[in-house]
Parts: sequence; C-alpha cells; structure tokens
Amino acid sequence: MKTNHLGTRTLVAALFLLMLTCANVRAQEADNILSQLHTFRVSNYTSLDAYYRYIGDGNTDTLNEIVSGINAANDSMNLLAESDSGALTNQQIEELNGEFDKFKSLMRDNINEVRNTGYPDLRLASDMANQALTMNNLATEFYQIAQESSQVKTNTRVEAARMGAVKIAQMRAKYSVRTNSAVSQTFQGSSTETSLDEQAMEFDQLLSTVVKGENEGELKALLGDISSKWQFIRGSYINYNENNVGFVIDRYSKRILENLTITIELLIQQNN
Repeated sequence: MKTNHLGTRTLVAALFLLMLTCANVRAQEADNILSQLHTFRVSNYTSLDAYYRYIGDGNTDTLNEIVSGINAANDSMNLLAESDSGALTNQQIEELNGEFDKFKSLMRDNINEVRNTGYPDLRLASDMANQALTMNNLATEFYQIAQESSQVKTNTRVEAARMGAVKIAQMRAKYSVRTNSAVSQTFQGSSTETSLDEQAMEFDQLLSTVVKGENEGELKALLGDISSKWQFIRGSYINYNENNVGFVIDRYSKRILENLTITIELLIQQNN
C-alpha cells in the first residue's frame, strides 16, 4: 500500500510539473505573439516615415529603408501565421494579413508614382496613410485580444514602452509628411489620425510610466538618453514650425525609438 501511495504521489507530481511546463510554454508563445504584433506596428510606421522622406530626396538609401521596414513587418506577419499559441484565431490573423497586403500594394503604387513622375499622387498617398492607420488599429485591437485570451500579465512599464515606441514611430511619420512632401500644404497624412500635439502629450504620459521604477546601469543610461532627446524635440512636435530642422527631429525620434526597443528587452529580462 505504501508503494502504491508513493507511486500515486509521484504521478500527481509529474502531472503537475507537466501542466506547469505546458502553461509556461503557452505563456512564452503568447508573449511572442504580443512581441510580433508590436514589431509589426512599429515597422509599418517606419516604412511610412521612409516613404515621406523618399518623396523629398528620392534617395536609394531611403528607398531601402522602406523595403527594410516592410520586410520586418512581413517577418512578424509570417511568425504570427506560424504560431499555434491560440492567442489569436486563424481568421483574425488572415484579416490582419489582408490589411497588410493592401498596405504593401499601396506602398508599391506610391513608390512607382514618385519614381515615374517625381511627385506623389495625393489620392494614392492619402489612401496609404489611411490604410496604415486602419491596419495598425486592427493590430492594436488584436494585441489586446491576445492579452485577454492568453491571460498574460505584461509588466506595466513594458506595456508603456511598447505603446511609446508605436507612438513615436507614428509621430515621426506624421512629422515627415509635413517636412518632406512637396504637397504638405494639402496633404497631412491620415485624415482621422490624432494631431501631433495630442500625440506628443500622450507620449509624455507613456514615457513618465516607463521611467518610474528601479533603473540601474544600461537601463538608467538608456532612459536618461531617451528623456533628454525627447525634451529637445518635444516642442517641435507640440508647436510645429516650418523653420524647425526636420532632419534633427527625425534623427532624434529614430534614436528614441531604437532606445525604447532596447529598453523593452531589458525590462522583460528584469521581470523574468
């Protein structure tokens, strides 16, 4: 009887360990879904920003930035499609992929228009900006659904850093259309997007959440650099002026985005 009781306890312990392992694997898969949806959103706004700069300079390096952003978003989309976490349904992933296909098609058409004529087509450019917003709003909705369905509790600072990264990428693209487009007086990007000054104030709140907490070493240095660079360009986002030096705003915004990406990785490591 003692042997049987011991065997039963061993079996129960093994089953519990297996369940715990499976739960951890599911949590990791769900975390990966959230990470890919985040990268997808940032990458698309990065390619949109590069397109607006391409209107102004027609530079091959800028064109390569567009391609790089699209490829990064494409990689994330493929990883989402391959995931078996169950955080999103196949139908949801197909819906997002369909919106992404529309965005890529519009990007190709807009690039070809600039190549062939030297100028953007207002209707095409407007369609692409609106499609980018529609697509990324859907990705944000699915991000929230994936969180709820997987019951993953993401750290507050990680969430704020991800939202901040998407916000600064979105702001950077919106600012670029004003400073690089020959038709900026009549085309200001998406017709329903939040204004730059409002977005800047939203970024203020997100950054405030990110910096709160114990920050040491590399993390402290990164957050200090983000904060100082943001203070330098914040006024340009809140009070747009044609005399602002656009390439400085773009360069600092890019650096903030890069540092937030590293910050997210460090915060995730810190909480594991």
